[in-house]
Amino acid sequence: MKTAIVYYSLTGNSKYAAKMTAKRLSADLIEIAPVNAYPERGFMKFFRGGKSAVMGEKPALKQYCFEPEMYDRVIFCFPVWAGNVTPPIRTFIEENLDALKSKKLAAILCHSGGGGSKTIEKLKELLKVSELEAELELVDPRDKPDASKDKAIEDFCIELKK
Repeated sequence: MKTAIVYYSLTGNSKYAAKMTAKRLSADLIEIAPVNAYPERGFMKFFRGGKSAVMGEKPALKQYCFEPEMYDRVIFCFPVWAGNVTPPIRTFIEENLDALKSKKLAAILCHSGGGGSKTIEKLKELLKVSELEAELELVDPRDKPDASKDKAIEDFCIELKK
């Protein structure tokens, strides 16, 4: 089964999780990013990113290469912002929703302390699905590394290989 991991990462935690997962699944990585980058630190990081997430904004994305016919499965990997799907992922889904309908879908959410289960529900609403093939929540896997997080990624990959 050919897998794409579509990810957005502001601080590197989601990128870390996406790369670790891609390595274990031999998946293709597809990084998406907004044309106008979000601030990476300070008050504006939380204000602008949180506002954008809560308001359901869909920013224009830098060019990316996603050929849906090449993939059977798409895994989304992104940070949780204010209990919401990050805006670049929201844009990607809107741009590719028809093509995603025939795919197996999974998700990896990275956060610093909460909002993951609520965000999974919002992701399913955006994708117009009732279930995902697999779900994983990680607390700052790059910034606060530990063996249990790497094990959780491994278990997630094993679940997908079944």
